Amino acid sequence: MAKLSQEDLLAQFEEMTLIELSEFVKAFEDKFDVTAAAAVAAAPAGPAAAAEAVEEQDEFDVILTGAGEKKIQVIKVVRELTSLGLKEAKDLVDGAPKPVLEKVAKDAAEKAAESLKAAGASVEVK
Repeated sequence: MAKLSQEDLLAQFEEMTLIELSEFVKAFEDKFDVTAAAAVAAAPAGPAAAAEAVEEQDEFDVILTGAGEKKIQVIKVVRELTSLGLKEAKDLVDGAPKPVLEKVAKDAAEKAAESLKAAGASVEVK
């Protein structure tokens, strides 16, 4: 069997349906005892598949938009959520709007936003 170039392989993958590509990936993983999840996301599968492959946002930023009435409570929560010292947390709260957490999972972002809101801060999750 002749060795295929990377371009030839990509051309073959481009012609495959998502189901065929999924079956190929499973066979590849079984044969070589690897996980190819990242490779599947990066492999081109044609324009129709590209529209289907749009994923839900999985990284969120928690942005403090205002400290509210209970600034000291908000500073305490910021210190709990981050590893900032007292001065850094106070500067962050005083300089609002500023990001408190960046690129965190959805559940962590929601939990942080709830904690900050409970302390009296106004928060935005992006």
